[in-house]
Amino acid sequence: MSLDFLAQMAAASRERVRAARTACADAELLGRARDTPAPPPLRLQPGGFDLIAELKLRSPAAGSLGTPGENVAARVTAYARAGAAAVSVLTEPTRFDGSLEHLRLASRTLTSAGVPAMRKDFLVDPYQVIEARAAGAGGVLAILRLLSADELETLVAQARSLGLFVLLEAFDEPDLERMQRFLRRAGGEGLLAGVNSRDLKTLQVVPSRLEELAACLPTGIPRVAESGVGTAEDARRVAEAGYDLALVGSALMSGEDPAALAGAMLSAARAARAGAGR
Repeated sequence: MSLDFLAQMAAASRERVRAARTACADAELLGRARDTPAPPPLRLQPGGFDLIAELKLRSPAAGSLGTPGENVAARVTAYARAGAAAVSVLTEPTRFDGSLEHLRLASRTLTSAGVPAMRKDFLVDPYQVIEARAAGAGGVLAILRLLSADELETLVAQARSLGLFVLLEAFDEPDLERMQRFLRRAGGEGLLAGVNSRDLKTLQVVPSRLEELAACLPTGIPRVAESGVGTAEDARRVAEAGYDLALVGSALMSGEDPAALAGAMLSAARAARAGAGR
C-alpha cells in the first residue's frame, strides 16, 4: 500500500461515510447499534498465542483470493472451529471486494461459537465504528497513519463506549512511537497493538520487520503480527519474537485447507511459547 494508496482509500472511505449518513443519521444508527445484541467478547489464551483469521476476498497486491461465490458462513465457521480467537472481515468494497453485509453474516454465524468478528477497513470516522457495532462486530481496526491524534482519540472512545476492542495498526517505528504516546494518554483498555510488515512503497511483505519492530511495541496490551505470517513456522517465529497473536488473511484464503493451516499455526506458536516459559 503506497502512501498515495492510503490517501485514496481514506478519501473513498470519507465518501462512503457521507453517503451512509444521508441514508441513516448518526443518532438513528447509534440506536440501531445499541439495540443489536452484544457480540461475544475477545478471549485470549493467557500467556499463550492466538489467531485472528481473516475473510479477505481480494488483495490489491495478490488479486482475487478464495473461491468464486465464496461461502462466507462456511469459511468463518471453519476458522472458529480451528481455534481462531476472532475473525477479521474486510468491508472495503472497491479494492478488497468487501461489504458490511459480509460483516453481518460473519457476525451472525460466529455468535454461536462465541467468537467476535472484527471490521477491517480504512476507518476515518466514528460513524464507521457505530456501523460495525450495528452489524454485530466485536472489534475494529484503526490504521494510525490515516488518523490525526484527535480522530484516533474520538474513534477509540466511540469503540469503547460500544464495548468494541480496537486493533491499532502501525507500519514503522514512528507509528509505534505515536501508539506509545496515545496509550500513555488514553490507557490500554480494549486495545491491541499491531505491526503490519507490508512495505508501503513496494506493496511487498517484509517479514523481518516483525522482528525488527517487536522491541518498539508497547507492553501491557496484546501484540499482533500482521502480514508475513503464512506458515506454521512463521507463527512459531513471531511467537518467539514476543507477539501474542497473528492476523492471517491471504495464506488462509488461498490455502486448500484453511482450518488445518490455522490449527498448525496455533500449535507451533503455542509450543514455542510453552518452551520459552520453561
